[in-house]
Amino acid sequence: MKQKTTFKSDFFSIEGNVIHVAGTLKINNTAAFLNDLENYFLTHRGTDLSIDLSGVEETDSSGVLALHLIRQKAVAHNIQLDIIGATEEVASKLDLFRPVKNKTYKPKKEAPFIYSIGDKASAFLSEYIATFFYLVSDILYWTVRDLFNKKQRRKGEFVNQAVSIGVNALPIVASMAFIIGLVLALQSSSQLRNFGANIYIVDLTVIAMMAEMGPLITAILVAGRSGSAIAAEIATMKVTSEIDALKTMGLNPLRFVVIPKIYGSLITLPFLTILASMAGIAGGALAAYLYLDITPEIFFNRMPEALYQKDILTGLIKSIVFALIIVITGTFFGFKVKEGAEGVGQSTTSSVVAAITLVIIADSILGLMFY
Repeated sequence: MKQKTTFKSDFFSIEGNVIHVAGTLKINNTAAFLNDLENYFLTHRGTDLSIDLSGVEETDSSGVLALHLIRQKAVAHNIQLDIIGATEEVASKLDLFRPVKNKTYKPKKEAPFIYSIGDKASAFLSEYIATFFYLVSDILYWTVRDLFNKKQRRKGEFVNQAVSIGVNALPIVASMAFIIGLVLALQSSSQLRNFGANIYIVDLTVIAMMAEMGPLITAILVAGRSGSAIAAEIATMKVTSEIDALKTMGLNPLRFVVIPKIYGSLITLPFLTILASMAGIAGGALAAYLYLDITPEIFFNRMPEALYQKDILTGLIKSIVFALIIVITGTFFGFKVKEGAEGVGQSTTSSVVAAITLVIIADSILGLMFY
């Protein structure tokens, strides 16, 4: 049954339950149109209404959005509203500017503390531990295999890496080892003098430098110097898609980039360790001469009695293990880099911290094995 009304508006006319909109509906009259229509809704709550748009000649985005807003206002007034009679142009605009319904998600319940610990441990094992051991196995495989396959090697790269990792690190390693040997003997001299055991400064310095301090100092300095360079180089290659380019050309990035670094470090780090140990012993000899009146002749004549083959082998074995740890750790974090220059910096920092940590852990384990 049609409802009679005396409601007047400049934008629409009422015929029963049908609201006839005519003319243009644009940004300049949208606000007034919405105001008149909402006033009409206030007097017709709970009814069924239709809006006839057959008389609308032209509309813009504001008018279309106003028509969509009318639906929401009708719902608020408990009115069932239908839009009818729209021309093809108006209908296409209505569809184009249709509001997108926001999806609502139920808030997730926080998992128990034990579950969150388990998830983090599982993610760490799968993302870091498992990946690390896969990388170690690949590197060791290609390291052994390429020993007998000279054709696949990059000519001259082994020498370049040996110079970069070992030879160029010699000045800083030797000077730091000398200072540490000097300080070690200096700190021990006051205690040994109290017991009249001055001569044992030789035993303490030689054994400590050859079996423990020499390899450890060398590994830490190389990890900070060369390990960071390895991580930064590989991370930059991955960010700039050079790793993908190598794969596209059919080259294995590990064999092309990493294996020469493995060979260079394995060859140079033992020699670097021996030179560091000798520099540390020289520093200890200087401290013994200055503070305990032990001449260099007495110091070096005492050395064969204090130094055993086991101490020398311990230092060499440690240096080989440390060389593998430094290169593999730098490679691992280089390949784990995230996109961007910031990711390269984070990868480099993480590789140095991890390499030094692993070196100290490995030193403790090897020290217990060779004790």
